[in-house]
Amino acid sequence: QVQLVESGGGLVQAGGSLRLSCAASGRTFGSAAMGWFRQAPGTEREFVAAISRNGGTTYYANPVKGRFTISRDNAKYTAYLQMNSLKPADTAAYYCAADYSKWSVVNALADEYDYWGQGTQVTVSS
Repeated sequence: QVQLVESGGGLVQAGGSLRLSCAASGRTFGSAAMGWFRQAPGTEREFVAAISRNGGTTYYANPVKGRFTISRDNAKYTAYLQMNSLKPADTAAYYCAADYSKWSVVNALADEYDYWGQGTQVTVSS
């Protein structure tokens, strides 16, 4: 079993920055590709960013490319999402997820992730 706990959300003005953290416990963290997703009220959960097991490969959704950076520290069992130049459209609950499939490098498909955190709210004011 794996537990994922997100933190770092909050209220920020447009143009500001936040750093989300995802602390993992349970199975070996370095065996999982990690992803960040977000969901705004009344919308479907959408992919934000993903990172491979060793951190060497990353993948971003177009709306966040160039503004968000995903990273991980396998020794600390933690994944991060650095969010810069935030926009009101980034307002959502943000979720981290772990994919333990041996075939995955980076994964944008929510249905293929094995474990999810409870989410952290990010609100960007204009």
